[in-house]
Amino acid sequence: MVSLWENWRQGMGKWPKFDTVGGPSTYAVELTKRNSVLSLTKQGSDTGSLQVNLSWRMRSSDVTGRAYRGSSLRHPLRAFKPEVVQAHTQGVVNVDLDLACMYELVDGSKGVVQPLGKLFGDFHAPPFVKLTGDDRFGSPSGETIYVNLDHKDEIRRMLFFVYIYDNTPAFDRANALLTLIPGNGIRVEVAVDQHAPQARSCAVLLMEHDNKGDLVVRREVRYVYGFQSELDRLYGWGLQWGRGYKSKI
Repeated sequence: MVSLWENWRQGMGKWPKFDTVGGPSTYAVELTKRNSVLSLTKQGSDTGSLQVNLSWRMRSSDVTGRAYRGSSLRHPLRAFKPEVVQAHTQGVVNVDLDLACMYELVDGSKGVVQPLGKLFGDFHAPPFVKLTGDDRFGSPSGETIYVNLDHKDEIRRMLFFVYIYDNTPAFDRANALLTLIPGNGIRVEVAVDQHAPQARSCAVLLMEHDNKGDLVVRREVRYVYGFQSELDRLYGWGLQWGRGYKSKI
């Protein structure tokens, strides 16, 4: 007779390396500094449509400068859990994060998919990457890029990154989360919540083939103080960049 303890140990043995979040219906693996690489091929998640979603919530403590010291004696953990408010709440400055992807295909073609310039890509033709739209308010659905992994053999590498515009609050005003939702297999999450007050861009996740031919994703979370051109130099993409601006709403 197998004990409950043995059943629990066997179940946990399936994913020994990674931090997990959620219950059975929302099971996800979190990529961290310690465990930063996951093989989509080994998870059976390297075919079909892959969703890459960015969502974020503002932190009122960062926006208003309020501290929770007055109630820290009664609620000592509150100081470590800032109150979350909706990004579009009246009287609160909005954080406008954009999800984007630099791609390089096996045939040598390179480019970027991003809201700026309305470069939304194509799912069924090269670059096999499609951005659904531009969310300016941090809605629950966020922004989503779809990757056609049925053409994974034509993809050399893809860098998913986030950037923020001039004259808007910095990254540490928001808790951002990048979530990979494959057609098969478990979700993969990468938190973009480190304090980087002066950073304007963040390379979050790199997808490429390893030396065994597996399609793998690697947590990057590298903040830079410039924009796409600086990320390009950092990863050696070799694209030509010009200054762009987003219209006000």
